[in-house]
Amino acid sequence: MELLYTILGLFIFLMAVKYQYLRKKNRKLQPPSPPALPILGHLHLVKTAPHLALQKLSIKYGPLISLHFGIRPFLVVSSPSLAEECLTKTNDIIFANRPESVSSKYLGYNSTALIISPYGDHWRNLRRVTTIHMFSSIQLQRFSSIWTEEIHFIIKKLFSSNSDEKTSKVKDMSSLFRELLFNVIMKIVAGKRWPSDQPGDIFSPRALTDLCDYIPILRWVGYGGLEKGVISLHQKRDEFLQGLIDQMRKEEAEDGSCSTERRKTIIQKLLSLQEAEPEYYTDEIVKGIIQIMFSAGTHTTSQTMEWALSSLLNHPNVLQKARDELEKMQPGHLLTDSDLSKLPYLRCIINETLRLFPAAPTLVPHFSSEVCTIGGYKVPKGTTLLVNAWAIHRDPNVWEEPNKYKPERFEGMGEGGWNEGFKFLPFGKGRRICPGAAMAIRLVGLTLGTLIQCFEWERVGPEMVDLEENQGATLGKAKPLEASYKPRPSMIKTISQL
Repeated sequence: MELLYTILGLFIFLMAVKYQYLRKKNRKLQPPSPPALPILGHLHLVKTAPHLALQKLSIKYGPLISLHFGIRPFLVVSSPSLAEECLTKTNDIIFANRPESVSSKYLGYNSTALIISPYGDHWRNLRRVTTIHMFSSIQLQRFSSIWTEEIHFIIKKLFSSNSDEKTSKVKDMSSLFRELLFNVIMKIVAGKRWPSDQPGDIFSPRALTDLCDYIPILRWVGYGGLEKGVISLHQKRDEFLQGLIDQMRKEEAEDGSCSTERRKTIIQKLLSLQEAEPEYYTDEIVKGIIQIMFSAGTHTTSQTMEWALSSLLNHPNVLQKARDELEKMQPGHLLTDSDLSKLPYLRCIINETLRLFPAAPTLVPHFSSEVCTIGGYKVPKGTTLLVNAWAIHRDPNVWEEPNKYKPERFEGMGEGGWNEGFKFLPFGKGRRICPGAAMAIRLVGLTLGTLIQCFEWERVGPEMVDLEENQGATLGKAKPLEASYKPRPSMIKTISQL
């Protein structure tokens, strides 16, 4: 009997040794990871804006970090080569999914909306539909008349407030840019301007995951009313979107015509698809598609405009160089969409803005569908991937003087600077790259160029424009931009004729 106990004890000891050995071995196979707390994991290390906190961790632990936010494993990538490894070839398919969350359940219509839909046939179909009916070259060319009209509207609005070429007036540009974007998107989606009594904050960007997703027990006890808040927001969005659809149905019924040729708005095109395949293109699918335009296309683009003008006000020499480029155009000719390809320096300004202030600093999270290897390390299935584009864009090993505003760095890089590969990825890369990137670039370019062409811009006071970032899901300014402007004498006649 004693021999049996001895053998049993030895067996348990050997199993314990083997367990510890395998545990250490597996730990070596995983990317570097900071010390974690029970239950919270590494949440305590991300108290500030995520892109800033994750950059500090990458400086200490390297460009590939393994983290746990509560129960969820995360992989943080902060170098171009590792980002390329994650978002190309086989790994691009593995990371082509999105993490499930409270937000994806409610705001994403049970994860059926394009941005948060899992990779598969449904996502591929939505991507095809949005490309054809929303973001193709033909559609962007047609939409350009809409944003040109709205840009002229804000130009007239600014001029009506100050038509004196000798006196400057202060304007809140943050609200002006938001007004512009909501009117543009609303016209594209529904053929009319954004209603003045409807708050635009119902479509403010939200983080795809939050605390309740990391620590599920908080959701069960109703911590902070997080889930109730998401449900309430979903109800407001859903009511607004359903109202747009119902109104369009009513107008078409009263018009008595359903010809495809007459259908110009996005809702009309989607209702046409719904008539052909009603079981697939339900109202929820339609609402999920048009919601993308409001939630992903308004605040992010208006914030980019605000960062661009803020940077120009802080660098008058760059502003003057942009103005000189515009001066080469025909006198009195108001900038058009087709002129943008002739303004390479303006595009450099936009690229430099996107480099320093990417709207989604850690991109939209990706989610691994199976085990893979990144940087020689094993990454488990079910890992959320965060690509810290903000950190990559400011990496001194990648960019010369990375924190300096220098649009000239993009000169000669070709159309869009996209040949910079994974060192410049403001819209992401791979299968889940932002489908509206081309539209955003054209809209920002025409708005910024027209404002520079028509008005003289200066800071409100001698102090530099504050470039402090906010703590939101997207990279906005902490303090709204106010700018001083007056009409340029050479453009007064042209503006007066709008």
